Amino acid sequence: MKQRVKSFSLALLAGLPLMGLSLAGTSQAADEAVFTAKQRAAIVQIVREALKNDPSILSDAIRSIQQQASSQQEAHVKAAVRANWQALSTAPSYAVRGNPQGQVTVVEFLDPRCTYCRHMAPVVDQFLARHPDVRLVEKVIPVLGDASLLDAQAIYAAAFQGQYDAMRRRLMEETAKPGMEHLRDVAKSLKLDVARFEKDMKGQAVMGLLTANLGQAQSVGVQGTPTFLFGQAAVAPGALGMEQMEQFLEAARKG
Repeated sequence: MKQRVKSFSLALLAGLPLMGLSLAGTSQAADEAVFTAKQRAAIVQIVREALKNDPSILSDAIRSIQQQASSQQEAHVKAAVRANWQALSTAPSYAVRGNPQGQVTVVEFLDPRCTYCRHMAPVVDQFLARHPDVRLVEKVIPVLGDASLLDAQAIYAAAFQGQYDAMRRRLMEETAKPGMEHLRDVAKSLKLDVARFEKDMKGQAVMGLLTANLGQAQSVGVQGTPTFLFGQAAVAPGALGMEQMEQFLEAARKG
C-alpha cells in the first residue's frame, strides 16, 4: 500500500494523470464513468492520510522529481559539450598545460581573482604531475568584475611576450590591490615591454580571446569558476579534491 500511495503522490506532484486514466481530451463525463465523486473524494482522503502518517512519501516524491530534473540537465550539458568540443578543447599553445599530446583533455574555466580557482591552482599542478597523459586547456574568463577583467587582459597580453604562465601565477598567488599601477609593476618584474603590454591589454586580439572563452562557457552553461570539463564525460563545477579529480579523470578515460 505504501508503495502504491507513493505512486499516487508522485503522479499528483508531477501533474500526471492518475493511474493513466485521465487522458488528454477525455471529457468530464468519461472521468465520472471511471470514478464517482465519492470515490474520487475517498482517493484524495487516502492520499492525505498517507502523507500525514508518513511524510517521507512527499519528500521521496520531491527527491524523485529533483533527480529527474538533475538528470535531464546533466544530459543537456553533456550534449552541449559534445556539440562544442572542438572549440572547447582548443586553445593557444601557451594556455595548454601538462602533456600537449595527452590522451585525455581536461578543460578548466577560471577567473584569476576567484578564491576557489586560487585554491585549486596547486591541486591542478599536482594532478598534472601525477598524470602525464593529461592535456589541460585553460580558459580564462573574467566573471568577478573590473579587477578580474584587468587581470585577464594582463595574462593574455603577457602571453604575447612569452609570459602567460608567469603572469597567471603571479596574479593568482598574490593579494596586492588590483589595478593598472600594480600590473605595470608586475610587467616590469617579468621584463616585459610595458608600453606594448598596455597596448595589447586593450587590443582586439586579447578581447577576442576573452570573448571567445566567455562564449564557450555560456555554450555549456558554466555558472561559476572554477569549472572543469573532463573530456566529454563529466562537467565538474567548484573546487575539487584530488580524489574527485581522479574519479572524473577515470570517467573521461573510459569515454
